[in-house]
Amino acid sequence: MSVTDFKVTDEKGLLNHSFQKEKTARHVGNFFSSLSVKNIQVGLCLLLVELCERFTFFEVVCNLIPFCTVKLGYHNYQAAILNLCFTGTSILSPVFAGWLVDVCLGRNKLVYICLFLHFLGTALLSAVAFPLEDFYIGSYHVINNIARKEQNRLFYAALLTMCLGTGGIRAIVCPLGAYGLREYRSKKQLSFFNWFYWLMNLNATAVFLGISYIQHSGAQALILIIPFMSMLMALITLYMMYWKLIYKPEKCCSPLTTFGVLINALKTSCLPYHLGRDVTNWLDHAKEKNGGCYSELHVEGTKFFLMLFPLFIFQLLYRMCIMQIPSGYYLQTMNSNLNLDGSLLPIAAMNVVSILPLLILAPFMEYFSTCLLPSNRDGPLLLTCIIAGNLTAALSIMIAGFFEIHRKHFPPVEQTLSGKVLIVSSMPCFHLALQYALLGVAETLVNPAVSVIAYRFVPSNVRGTSMNFLTLFNGLGCFTGALLVELVYLISEGNWFPNTLNKGNLESFFFFLASLTLLNVLGFWSVSQRYCNLNHFNAQDISGSNLEETFLLCEKSLKFYGSIQEFSSSVHLWETAL
Repeated sequence: MSVTDFKVTDEKGLLNHSFQKEKTARHVGNFFSSLSVKNIQVGLCLLLVELCERFTFFEVVCNLIPFCTVKLGYHNYQAAILNLCFTGTSILSPVFAGWLVDVCLGRNKLVYICLFLHFLGTALLSAVAFPLEDFYIGSYHVINNIARKEQNRLFYAALLTMCLGTGGIRAIVCPLGAYGLREYRSKKQLSFFNWFYWLMNLNATAVFLGISYIQHSGAQALILIIPFMSMLMALITLYMMYWKLIYKPEKCCSPLTTFGVLINALKTSCLPYHLGRDVTNWLDHAKEKNGGCYSELHVEGTKFFLMLFPLFIFQLLYRMCIMQIPSGYYLQTMNSNLNLDGSLLPIAAMNVVSILPLLILAPFMEYFSTCLLPSNRDGPLLLTCIIAGNLTAALSIMIAGFFEIHRKHFPPVEQTLSGKVLIVSSMPCFHLALQYALLGVAETLVNPAVSVIAYRFVPSNVRGTSMNFLTLFNGLGCFTGALLVELVYLISEGNWFPNTLNKGNLESFFFFLASLTLLNVLGFWSVSQRYCNLNHFNAQDISGSNLEETFLLCEKSLKFYGSIQEFSSSVHLWETAL
C-alpha cells in the first residue's frame, strides 16, 4: 500500500470525525435551544401564577382585620385569630394536597378542583365580604342586602375554599424549588435559598405595592380585582397543563410515612416477644427484619427527622413572632395616624417596609457566605444566622411594646377607615417602621439558614419530606400564635389584647412574646451544636469538565408530565467535552 493511500484514508477519517463533531455540536446546540425556550416559558408562567396567587392571598391578609373589626364588628383578638388561622391553613394545605396526589387523586384532577375552589373563594369574598354596603358596576346600582349571619357563613366558606385551592396550586404548579438541588454542592445550596427567598420577596413587594394602590383608590376595586386575578391564574395554569410545562418532582416518602414509622416502632417495641430483642435504636423495631412494617430506608430517614425535631419545634415560637405583622402590628397601625400629606397611607404599605431589608441584605449575605467564608464553616454560620435572626425578632417585638406605650401619649384624633370614623392616636404610623424593618432583617437571617439545615442534614432520598416537615411546622406556628392570643385574652380578661387599644395594655402582650422568643433563643443555642456538621449527606459535586453529566442532571431536573427531553446516548463523553 502506497503512502498516498494512507493519506487518503486519513483524510477520510478526519472528514468523518469532523462531520461527527459538527453533528454532535449541532445536537447539543438544539438541546440547549429547546431547553432554553422551555425554561423561559416555564419561568414566565410560574412567575405569573405566583404573582396572581400571592396577590389574592395577601389581598385577603391585608384586608381581613380591617374588614372583620370595622364591617363585621369582631373584637381585635377575634380578627387576629382568624387572620392567623387563615394564614396557617394556607401554609398547611400544600402538604395536604401533596398527600392527596400521592394517595388517591391524580395531579390533573386535583389541579382542576383546586382552580375551581380558588375562583369560588375569591368570587364569594368579592360578593359578600369586601365590597361596600352599596356600589356601582357601570350604570347599575347594587345593594348588599345579605344578613349578617349569612354573610359570616359565606365569609368563612370563602376563606376555606380559597385556602384549599391555594394548597393544590402551590403543591403542584408552584412546588418547592428545593427538589432540583440534590446535585449542587453545599455553597450552591445556600446561594439557592438566599436568592429563592429574595425573588419571593421581590414578588411580594410588587404585590403589596399593588394592594396599597388598591386600598388607596377605594374598596370598589376589590369587587373585580380578586376574582380577575384568580381567573388569570387559572388560564395560565391550564396553558401550562396543555403544553406539559408543570414540573413533576420525584416521589418520596410522605410525612404520614414518618408518623407511621414512629407509631409502628412504639407498637412493635411494646410487644412481649420484642422486649428482649437487641436493637441500637428504638426506631429499629419498625424495620421489617425486626418484625415491623417499614423498610430500612424509611426508618433511617425517620431517625434524622427526630434529630431535626428540635429545630422544627424552635421554629414555632419564631413563627409566632413573625406572624405579628398581620395581627398585632396591623392593629397598631390601624390605631395610629395614617394621614400622610392629606391622604391615608394604606396599611399594606407597611409590609413593604418589612420586605426592603431582605431585598437589600440578601446580596450582601450571599457575598459573605460564598466569598469570605470557607466551605467547612457553613454549619456554624447558619446557626449564627438563626440565633441572630431570633434575637432581631425579639428586639422588634420589644420595640413594638415601647412604641405602643409611646402611642398612647399622643392625643386622640378622628380617622375614617372603610367608611367608619375611628378614634385613633395622633402618632404618625411611620414611627412603627423600625419594628417592621427589624422583622424583615430577622426573615433575611433565619429563613435561608433553616431551609439549608433541613435540606442538607438528611439523606438525599428524604429531603423533599424534610422540606414538607418544615412547611408543616411553619403552618403550626400560625395556629400556635392564634392559640396564644386566645389564652392571653382569656387569662388577662381582655387587658393584654384589648378591643380598644387605648383602654388596654397591648404592650404587655408584646413584652411577653419577646420574653418567649428570648427563651426560644436559649433553647435553640443549647441544642445547636448537633447541626454544626452538615456534610454527612452532601451530594456529589458536579465536575465542570464533565459536560455530559451536567446535561443529564439538567435533563433530570426538567421532568415534565410526558415531555422529557431526549438526549442521544450515542454521543461519547470525549466528543461531548469537545
